This record gives sequence, C-alpha cells and structure tokens, in this order.
Amino acid sequence: MTNLFSDLLASRDWLLADGATGTTLFNMGLSSGDAPELWNVEHPDRIATLYKGAVDAGSDLFLTNTFGGNASRLKLHGAENRVHELNRISAEIGREVADASGRKVAVAGSMGPTGEIMEPMGALTYERAVEMFHEQAEGLKSGGVDVLWVETISAAEEYKAAGEAARLAGMPWCGTMSFDTAGRTMMGLTSADMATMVEKLSHPPLAFGANCGVGASDLLRTVLGFVAQGTERPIIAKGNAGIPKYVDGHIHYDGTPELMADYAVLARDCGARIIGGCCGTTAEHLRHMHEGLVTRPTGPRPSLDQITKALGGFSSAGDGTGDDVQPARPERGRRRRRD
Repeated sequence: MTNLFSDLLASRDWLLADGATGTTLFNMGLSSGDAPELWNVEHPDRIATLYKGAVDAGSDLFLTNTFGGNASRLKLHGAENRVHELNRISAEIGREVADASGRKVAVAGSMGPTGEIMEPMGALTYERAVEMFHEQAEGLKSGGVDVLWVETISAAEEYKAAGEAARLAGMPWCGTMSFDTAGRTMMGLTSADMATMVEKLSHPPLAFGANCGVGASDLLRTVLGFVAQGTERPIIAKGNAGIPKYVDGHIHYDGTPELMADYAVLARDCGARIIGGCCGTTAEHLRHMHEGLVTRPTGPRPSLDQITKALGGFSSAGDGTGDDVQPARPERGRRRRRD
C-alpha cells in the first residue's frame, strides 16, 4: 500500500513529525480535565492553528487532535456517541491545512490508549479494544488522514488490537509505545520485546518506535535498543522536551529549543527515521529541530555517554533489557535550561 506518507518515507532520509498537542492547546486556553477532542467542533480555528504551527515550523507530518477520541475516553465527557464525528472533523481540518501548505505534508490520525486495562489484569477484552479502535479509525479515514498513528501504548495486546483495527479499516498505520518504567512500558515490555512483536503482526505498522516516556535521553536509549535488534522497519522517536517541573502552578518542561535540536540530531544518528517531540514540545522547539536536522551532517551512532552529556542523565540505571551500563542521573549537560 502506498500513499503520501509512505511516499515521503521512501524518498527522504528522515521526516520531522510534530510536537505536543496538549501543551499547545493548554496555552490556547484548554482547561485541565476538559476533552481536547471537543475543540474540534467548538474551536476548529484553534485546531487549525495547532496544525499550522507544526507545518510552518517544518514538520513533514502532524497528528490529529484525537488522542483520546475513542469511546472509552469520550464516555468520561458524555461524548461516547460522537467518536466518528469528532475524529472525522479533526481529520478534515488537518487535511485542509496540509493541502494548503504548498508541499507534501502527511496527516496522521492519532489514536491513544483506551484508558482501560486489558484482560486478564483488567476487564477490557481484545475484541472490545479492536471495536473501539476500529470505530475511531473509520472516523479518521473518512476525514482524509494519510496514516493512522497509534501512540503511548503500554500493553502488547492493546497495540495488537489497534493494528487489527487498522487492518479492518484498510489503513496503513504507525505505532509507538511509551517506555516510562525503568526502560520498560508500564506493562513490562522492553524495546527488544516490541521490535520482535511488530514483525509478527499480520498487518504490521509502516514504522514503529517510542514516544513520551521520561526524558529525551531515556527515549534515545530505547531507540538504540530497537536498532540493536537489527530491524529494517523505520523507527520513530518522539521524545518529551526535557523533564517536567512544577513551576508557578503549572507543569513546565525544561528542555530548551537548542537542547531539542541536539536531541533531534542525536535521534537521527541513533537510527530514527521519523523524529518529533511529545510533551512540552512547541513550534519553537520544532523550528530548532528542523534547522538542526537540515544543517548538521549525519554523524556516527552516539554512545550512551555522548547522549547523557548532550541531553542529561537517564532516569534509571538500565534500559530494562539487562544493559545496566549507565549510572542513573549523572550530571546534566550545560545546555539544559535550569529553572
């Protein structure tokens, strides 16, 4: 299957993804506890501004404002019957922004976790997870996305359910997991586990990787874990803009635009093909990331020590695979912002 997204992958050494949806929307006035997806209908102009900010900063793809657009999460806001509508409208806004950009920009339909725990630890069945993801996928498809983008998943079965939903919708997809628990996902998967899992799926993702997590250093260690498995599938790196801190009543991420430029270049040199930001990453961060990727030549694969010197220390001694070669939290690089 080929489309705009797969054509971009085939023709480019790297692609710049977008940054943080939540951070940007909170800066626009979204209140904590509100459903961002409702803004697709209530404030479509602000959603268009969100998308355009990434495009103007140089992103080759951006995610729709549909991370929590499944029935389980929307039920918390009494909107479980609006899944198709909210996903379709978000995608339509994205399609309009991408098509007006004057260059090839892919629209990726964001599909976050259901928020429920899969059997046997929880009550969510595989079949119900597939059903919810499929409903969301059909809405995104009807709105014109180029690819489905599954993100921040912790459980293998939920990842597989999202992939099956993409197959049922007849859509290509990408999928990332969050390795935020001492180098593993919350449900215990390592980078090696994920690299093995994706190759066994009947409808595998076009690209896979990691997003969110703890900090940029940890995420790049996970990327190196994918590379170590010898995968030929494109790898995604979408790391947070530094470490969150509570400042003046708000969560603030301490990664400067300059530091995120270093992260983007290191991610490319680690082996990632699709590079973006997650929590805390603004359009200003993206502009610096784009400039760094364009102007700095590709270098050799960085060592763990080089990563920590540039971006700061890891949150845990090992990456979850038994490779405990780095001390936790060594002194951070001088370029990291201090608050």
